[in-house]
This record gives sequence, C-alpha cells and structure tokens, in this order.
Amino acid sequence: MTSDVGRYPYRAIEAALGERVVHGEWMSRHTTARAGGWADLFIEAISADDLRDIVLLARQQDVPHLILGGGSNILVSDAGIRGLVILNKARQIKFRRSPRVRETLAQSGLSQTSTRNVKCQSGVILPTLARECIERGLGGLEWAIGVPGTVGGAVVGNAGAHGSDMAHSLASATVLDAEGNVKDWPAQELGFGYRSSRLKSRHSPRVREISNRQISNPVVLVAEFELRQSTREECEARAAEFTDKRKRTQPPGASLGSMFKNPPGDYAGRLIEAAGLAGTRVGNAEISPVHANFFVNLGGANAKDIYSLICLAREQVRQKFGVTLDLEIELVGEW
Repeated sequence: MTSDVGRYPYRAIEAALGERVVHGEWMSRHTTARAGGWADLFIEAISADDLRDIVLLARQQDVPHLILGGGSNILVSDAGIRGLVILNKARQIKFRRSPRVRETLAQSGLSQTSTRNVKCQSGVILPTLARECIERGLGGLEWAIGVPGTVGGAVVGNAGAHGSDMAHSLASATVLDAEGNVKDWPAQELGFGYRSSRLKSRHSPRVREISNRQISNPVVLVAEFELRQSTREECEARAAEFTDKRKRTQPPGASLGSMFKNPPGDYAGRLIEAAGLAGTRVGNAEISPVHANFFVNLGGANAKDIYSLICLAREQVRQKFGVTLDLEIELVGEW
C-alpha cells in the first residue's frame, strides 16, 4: 500500500491545520468492526464550527475527505483511505423549553411542560445523548441507549431501533450544504425513510470516494430534538427494557451493527439463518449464531474476511429465496 502524503494539496491541509493532522492513522482503531487500513491524513474536529471549517478547507483544496463518527455501520477496506478522515468530536449538548410550547402557553395562558428541546452537535454519541435525556425525564430517545454511532450519522441514515427512529423526534438539522452554505433544515424536509434520508441520497457511493474530484456531500453540524416531558423513572424503565432485549438478541463483541436492511415483510437475519449460514466463518470473521444479521470480528479479522461473508450471505439468500439483500452499512475505500 502506498501513500500520497506529502503531495500537494495534502501539504496545504497540513500547513493550515498544523500538528493536529496525523499521518497514517489506522481505521481499525476507530471502527466498531476493528478492521480496516489506514488513512493518509487524520484529524479530530472538536466543535461544529471546527468541523465546518475543516470540511470547507478540504473542499477548497479538492482533498477527498470522510467524516467519521462512532465508527459503526462502516467497513473500511484493508487498503485504507486516500485523503483526509475527520473524526467528529463536536459534542456540546444544550437543553431548553420548546419554542412551540412557549408560543402555545403565551397564547392560551396554560401552564404545562409537555415538551422540551435538546440541541446537540453532530459528534455527540447516541447513547450519551439518550442517557442525558433520561436523567432529565425526557422521553423519545430511549431506543438509542444501546445504539452505537453519533447523532450526525444517525440523522443521515435515520438510525432506529425498537420501533422508533430519528424521524420520530428530530425537529431540525443544521447542515453545511454542497455549496458551502450553513442552513437549518426542518425535519419534514429531510425526506426520512427506512434507514435513509434526503441527506443520505445525496452522498456519493463511498466505495468510489477516491476520485479525481469528490462530490461535496451535505454535512450535519447540529441537530435539534423535540422530546416529551416524562419522568426519570419511566424513561429508565423503558431504556432498561430495550437494553435487556438487546443483550438477549444481539451478540457482544466487535461488529458493525446490522449488516443488511430488512427486506419488506421479512428480516435479513431470518433469511441468512434459514440459508444455513449462522456460525459461518471466514478467517476470524463470523456470521453470529446469536443473530445472523450481525457479523462479528472474533479477533484479528481483516476487512476482506468480513466482506467475503457479506458476499456469501447475499448470494446464498438470493439463490435460496430470490431476495437481494441491501447493505445497511457503508463500504469505504477500494474493494
């Protein structure tokens, strides 16, 4: 594997960002699959403004760049990533009364506290946000208590679990668009669907992210949620139920989360298990016998091992049941 570190415009990135830029950072250190090669350049963004500025700089210099959150739902190839990886650590959280409720109270004269808003930067870890809300008795995000990843990635992919998702509680998102403008997008304009959004549909396929010129993708900087006022006890009880279910039905260890989207009227895990693939291994990667839609790195597996299982599961399910499984994860790098 060769690196282009040192060539222009990489030097322009290093000149602007200085010692913050790391050369040759292994992505296996930053992904939940614990697999993947190294990135030419790597930097941590510490605030929403910092994230915006780094992305704009990369765009100006025409440097391919990838924003990395919690490292779930992503499989980086063993060849790594040419360009700049930006680890999103913009993690400020603010709580306030919903403006809509304040307006209603002012008009009606009623006294109620049914809704609160939480505004957070896109690098906030989902379980952290869920716990902060639970402690304040704010309901609506308990489903996220065990979901890996960051708020930004969850908005783009409309992450969800236990019958709920981001679309249920998101009020708006502040987005850096492809033209370099920062705009607030109401949730209804984000076009949420099953594990998708208008933002995700604008992303170029990550498997082709190395090109002479990269498409500028929208970047979520801040998200605002409208949550219902409940009690801490009620929120904790719901979260405990979800946590218990997750422990009973999902395998521990290094995985990417759900590998495939559930096809209409069925479950990807059921189809993979029915194809006789639960427990199948390639190298040190395994299709989990606990839940066949989870592929686990048993220790030392490389991305090629995991990808081989992906191809095997897809082909076997297609042959046996005539169903083509769509990936819920993203493939990054060269395959």
